[in-house]
Amino acid sequence: MSIEDAKARRKALSASPTDLTAAATRDLTAALNALLADVFALYLKTKNFHWHMWGPHFRDYHLLLDEQAAQIFAMTDDIAERVRKIGGTTLHSVGHIQRLQRIRDNDADLVTPQDMLAELGEDNRQLTASMRATHTTCDEHGDVPTASLLENWIDESERRSWFLFEACRTGQESR
Repeated sequence: MSIEDAKARRKALSASPTDLTAAATRDLTAALNALLADVFALYLKTKNFHWHMWGPHFRDYHLLLDEQAAQIFAMTDDIAERVRKIGGTTLHSVGHIQRLQRIRDNDADLVTPQDMLAELGEDNRQLTASMRATHTTCDEHGDVPTASLLENWIDESERRSWFLFEACRTGQESR
């Protein structure tokens, strides 16, 4: 194989496997990688709080956070594979996640159970807002499959937020 043939083959292999434009691939890849970084950050924070839960509602909260962490983690492969399907490249490392994540870490030695739940509720609402913004990017570029995935994840995120909100209620609030 000549050098020219090898270069042509590399170029052909690096071409996008989609009919989306190069601009669409660029914009969607950026949006999805930022979303993926947030999902990993939220997953780890949810597991952190799951591992460090304590108090009279330990069992219920511990199980709730484990269930939510599993649901959050389940999104990661679908997001990354969607980036690859549209011809983009995805996250490479923990450092890459750290550079892109918008959900803040919590490295505190002690967090009360109510503060854990409230913080995760806010983080899930932030993730929902980011997914809605990514959906808008999908709409702008005609990326129906990614938009469809996002619609399900938005619903799941709203459900997590709702459960966390209800778990934080003291019973003294008026409806």
